[in-house]
Amino acid sequence: MRVTSLRSLFVSFALFGSVATACGSDSSSATTTAGPAGTPSDGITTAVPAVSGEIVVFAASSLTDAFTEMGQAFHAANPDATVTFNFAGSGDLVTQIGQGAPADVFVSADESNMTKLTDAGEAAGTPVVIARNVMEIIVEAGNPKGITGLADLTNGDLIVVLCADTVPCGKNAAKALANAGVTVTPKSLEDKVKGVVTKVTTGEADAGIVFATDVLAAGDQAAGVEIPADVNVISKYPIVVTKEATNATAGQAFIDFVASAAGQAILAKYGFLAP
Repeated sequence: MRVTSLRSLFVSFALFGSVATACGSDSSSATTTAGPAGTPSDGITTAVPAVSGEIVVFAASSLTDAFTEMGQAFHAANPDATVTFNFAGSGDLVTQIGQGAPADVFVSADESNMTKLTDAGEAAGTPVVIARNVMEIIVEAGNPKGITGLADLTNGDLIVVLCADTVPCGKNAAKALANAGVTVTPKSLEDKVKGVVTKVTTGEADAGIVFATDVLAAGDQAAGVEIPADVNVISKYPIVVTKEATNATAGQAFIDFVASAAGQAILAKYGFLAP
């Protein structure tokens, strides 16, 4: 197994404790190496040419599960390449890149944060949308409070948590509530969507509004209540190679893989809608 480069260590330890190193054996690591035999990605082929080197991908936290598998599949097709992910709120990632954090690829959970990146001159090309997502109410497993829609979230006896409006899940939740003519006073505002999921699944909150894919990822620890299409919000996920990428060729290859049939199949598995 290849040794993690100094650049990976800088990303992992000097900047963000949440970034996984390229050779970590911790099962919670976001870094991907060759997928084990029998994984869903086995047998999927792609026309993307093999590349090598380290690729640092800054990705919206709602992509955590899908992109972890994506990285495994990419590595299987490119054994000489490793992928390291930094998963966080899209706005935080833009700030980190602007402050000089080393990233080869950036993928946002909304177009507005991607626009901030491109307007700042931090993109090396034209962003491409690789997936879409919608919002859903997340409730405790079994929905013990009997929540049926957004209007129920105004119940003062409920503990409701939302994302802050500085991140896509918060902006989208605010839009959906406004579209429905509903005003909610949240108990807390989380800096990323996984914070909302955690508070609901651990019983600290009764409900929240997250991406539909996050409800799916929670499995039997939570349940979802659909938000009607006429008030719901669709979020697009654009991706781009960054201006300061040190492995732009491999970064573009990763983007091409995500956009390929193999990559799209992985995203669909985790509930993402086609671009």
